[in-house]
Amino acid sequence: MRLDKYLKVTRIIKRRTVANEACDAGKIEVNGKPARASYDVKVGDVIAVNMGQRPLKVEVLNVSEYATKENAAENYRVIN
Repeated sequence: MRLDKYLKVTRIIKRRTVANEACDAGKIEVNGKPARASYDVKVGDVIAVNMGQRPLKVEVLNVSEYATKENAAENYRVIN
């Protein structure tokens, strides 16, 4: 699954266009390297989102095309 779509489905970023723009601006890193929106997300990847006041770092646990509001957070684990 594309990185921008993964960020939207898991509700880390609310809109896919915002996720796409963040990738273009270099604010999203995967495994320590700046990533493009077209990056193919895999289980075990570490995604760092450097937007807003607090940077967020998550590890991908599951990649699914759809997620409800209740189970969206089950697709990743927050890392400090």
